[in-house]
Amino acid sequence: METLRPITGTFIVFTFICGLYGAVQETVTIHSKSLKKDIPCLVVLPHEYYPSLDRFTVVYLLHGYSGDYKDWSAHTNLRDYADKYNFIIVCPDGGYNSWYLDSPMDPVSQYRTHVGKEVIQYIDENYRTISQRNSRAITGLSMGGHGALYLSLEFSNIFGAAGSMSGVVDLQFTTKKYELGEKIGSFKKYPERWEQYSVISNVYKFKDSKTHLIIDCGVDDAFIKSNRLLHTKLLELNIPHNYSEKPGGHDWGYWVNSLEYHLMFFNSIFKK
Repeated sequence: METLRPITGTFIVFTFICGLYGAVQETVTIHSKSLKKDIPCLVVLPHEYYPSLDRFTVVYLLHGYSGDYKDWSAHTNLRDYADKYNFIIVCPDGGYNSWYLDSPMDPVSQYRTHVGKEVIQYIDENYRTISQRNSRAITGLSMGGHGALYLSLEFSNIFGAAGSMSGVVDLQFTTKKYELGEKIGSFKKYPERWEQYSVISNVYKFKDSKTHLIIDCGVDDAFIKSNRLLHTKLLELNIPHNYSEKPGGHDWGYWVNSLEYHLMFFNSIFKK
């Protein structure tokens, strides 16, 4: 079941009744000062949310390039996962090609601030979350894999665990694709920005953040080499992380399968 906020008293009763029998999926609208517009966001609440007064851990799930906040729910049943692990799942909208960065070129593409600050604040203010670092995790696919690791570094006080599925961890691999030049400037003119915003160039920061990490990529994926290099750098710096390679390419079949492992990993971290 999906509801849309704001909701009336009748819908509140209806949502409560449904909450007794299964997870509730609703679309909310978050006003973004950084983007200067209203942005949709999908929230999935476990079946125990409404019947109880408990507070819940939260997993933020990011979509990839050209996607939106509905992508994950269109390809897998997030309500089943919310019920299975008893945490809130949040799917923010990261724009068509934002790369979850605050663009120095585009003043209305400030998705680092939107997802890392505005979405977190909205969720904590409107839902019964455990609003502390060790009760939040973030992961995503492709552009969202980059975004999840990048945001976990930018907001290490917010996220205690982070993951990446088929992540584009080295932006220099895509200097002429995916409109990245429109967001951070051309590689030829601003090479330092391409390094500054790449996760693989900032691996050392995980040493101090002590973020719990899970990273995987399909063996037939175009980004497998950069993910292997990321793994090697983490090993060289003696940074604990869970890394795996699985059969598959850069597609939804791989990501839906991978999601189960990420949520299982986060659940184990939350229980600790």
